[in-house]
Amino acid sequence: MRKGTLISVAAVAAMTFIVSACNGLTSNNEQTPDPAGTKGEPILLTLRHTQVKDTQKKRFAMLQDVVKATELKVPGLSITLDGVEDKVNRFEKLRAEMAAGNPPEIFDLFGGTDTKDYVKAGRLLDLTPILNELGLINKFYSFEEFTVNGNIYGIPMAGYVEGLYYNKRILADHQIKPPQTWEELLAAAAILKAQKITPFALAAKDSWVINMMINTMWVRTAGPNSVMGFLDGSKRWTDPDVVDAFEKYHTLIQKGYLQEGSLALAYAEQQNKFSSGEAAFMFDGSWANTPLLDPEKSSIVKDVGFMSFPAMGGLGDGYINGGWSNAYGFSKKVTPNQLVAIKEFIRQMYNESMQKRQLVEEGMPPAMKLQDTSNVNPLITEILNVFARSKGAFPAFDSRIQTKVREKLERGMQELIGGRTDPASLMADIQKQQEASNEEETHTK
Repeated sequence: MRKGTLISVAAVAAMTFIVSACNGLTSNNEQTPDPAGTKGEPILLTLRHTQVKDTQKKRFAMLQDVVKATELKVPGLSITLDGVEDKVNRFEKLRAEMAAGNPPEIFDLFGGTDTKDYVKAGRLLDLTPILNELGLINKFYSFEEFTVNGNIYGIPMAGYVEGLYYNKRILADHQIKPPQTWEELLAAAAILKAQKITPFALAAKDSWVINMMINTMWVRTAGPNSVMGFLDGSKRWTDPDVVDAFEKYHTLIQKGYLQEGSLALAYAEQQNKFSSGEAAFMFDGSWANTPLLDPEKSSIVKDVGFMSFPAMGGLGDGYINGGWSNAYGFSKKVTPNQLVAIKEFIRQMYNESMQKRQLVEEGMPPAMKLQDTSNVNPLITEILNVFARSKGAFPAFDSRIQTKVREKLERGMQELIGGRTDPASLMADIQKQQEASNEEETHTK
């Protein structure tokens, strides 16, 4: 992790979110360049998005508004929306399209390793000159996840923050204060379980869900630079401070503090358990705000709190998983006319108005520096305050680590929950795969 950069980004973001003291983002009044020679001629674009869930209807409506506005500005333009579930898009469909050299013109792109791989394959459009031309280069918090060799290949849509959601009413009814340490968290979980209240909502069928909390836990015990250490060999998964986090997670399993039957439950069931008031805690990302604040889906709209994961006595205490890792990327294989349309899409998508709509309607931390952050839901303000108080931010491990290591950890965590492995054995297996993946990368460079 580029520690200094992420910490400074976190500080700047926090100041903007809380006091709205950033330099101005001008209104979107730029004129569309005349697409010479395109008048009356059809321009076709396919836009791959991941706003396909019932909880993402507002987000999809905003995308539709952007598409309509773009089509009105560019004569002959028609944009086809192609909705694909985010994990399927990232790990299956887009990966196959990139390998074949035929991705959509516009697509949902994950930062870090994904972006680097696609740049290396020559599939992504360099957006640096376009961002400069449109005057947007300095209006975003960070392009770090999408920058390769000094060039930018993705434009972040929104930010995210991961942490511990909690039910304020449940904790108050049992005289429990939001836990600030691991010991306090265990004590709270013991009280809740004794009262037949599920301490942690968890859906482990979708393996990436498990790895959100354990990612933060090993950063707590082993430090924010641990993932980069795995990659360069200076850190091992078998190191005591890494194993410590997995042993502590194992404690939650053994004591029955995680949602019963979680291995059979898809991600939505985690949110359902928490939003119905049946669980006290849920580790999740800020994208969960939409269902939690929807009175038609949630019975705890006024009782939701958010906090950074409690301190565990390690080098990573006080850091938070957050940043800007989802973006729109664009195919390098576009015609001049399609490029005109892409520039207009960027104008319509990335401006003060749309970013404010995302923040207010969906609770999505903006990717751009906003002048106005008023009328924000109190939970969103709380999340942004938690981000502001953090020591710094670290990226999700799967934006850095190799695919085979991620997959082995996902399967291994499911086996840990199912009682088919133990922390020491799991870490030995992961370290073996890490060494093999590092060696493989060395030979392919």
